[in-house]
Amino acid sequence: MPSQRETNPFLYTDSNKRYYTYDYYLRRTFGGKCAKIPLDIGCTCPNIDGSRGYGGCIYCSSRGSGDFAAAPTLSIAEQYAAGREMMAKKWDVSRTIPYFQAHTNTHAPARVLREKFYTALALDGAVGMNIATRADCLAPEVLALLTELAERTVLTVELGLQSTNDRTAETINRCHTYAEFVDGYNALRAASPKIRTCVHLINGLPGESFADMERSARDVAALHPDQVKLHLLHVLRGTKLAAIYARGEYTPLTLEEYAGIVARQLTLLPPDTVIGRITGDGAAADLLAPLWSLRKTNVINTIDKLLYAENLWQGKHYSAENCRK
Repeated sequence: MPSQRETNPFLYTDSNKRYYTYDYYLRRTFGGKCAKIPLDIGCTCPNIDGSRGYGGCIYCSSRGSGDFAAAPTLSIAEQYAAGREMMAKKWDVSRTIPYFQAHTNTHAPARVLREKFYTALALDGAVGMNIATRADCLAPEVLALLTELAERTVLTVELGLQSTNDRTAETINRCHTYAEFVDGYNALRAASPKIRTCVHLINGLPGESFADMERSARDVAALHPDQVKLHLLHVLRGTKLAAIYARGEYTPLTLEEYAGIVARQLTLLPPDTVIGRITGDGAAADLLAPLWSLRKTNVINTIDKLLYAENLWQGKHYSAENCRK
């Protein structure tokens, strides 16, 4: 009887995975696995410091998604060494990707960013660089700097979108519209064809229906980014979302609901878009809900089994025409 791998209809894989995994991309691009080393350079966000608003997104911890990075008081070299040493206990760290992850990493003067980014570029073992930011923080001088970097390394700029629904954006306090996101995304694309783009979506945001989450996937598919990251909304201790959850005003997705929407989103995305992740990490000590997300392997396996059982794969329902519907 043929195996799942032998009957897999998806093209961009060498396993039974029915989507373009980040692992497959890394092996094709760099010849093997790469360790992403999270870095925190002390940036803030425009919806924290008053540039666009205050308080930050309702789900973000005080570290702004940089919970797994070393303290920003350490130098980049020190953070990198610490992260590499920790990962070396489990992974091959001969190839690394410095990952500017915490908060908005282009929300600073270009001259400051230049020093930080070029320091990371020279780190031992670094074969690429990822920079997490927002689409409304791409000033012309920053775009020029990113264009320079893309000539020197494999640069991926990660843009936190989360949802294309402006009502949801207001609920989570993102402080920019989807139209503004598209403007920033297009400016990044125009700056250099060598800059790889990654768009983040979060499933399970307050007030969103499955139709809303599907709509976000269709909208992002129309942009055709190089990479997409699909996240589960975590309720973390100390966040505004935690208070909403405590009052009984927010109900997290179940595992079955999450697997269903991710499977559907994958069918809508372009088949050549790398899927950077299909679930996210929350610091275990701070995670209030959903607790099933702690079993990350089980989450991934549940999605894989659903794709196989329903004969689905990334891009099955993708077309430029579908994106406009």
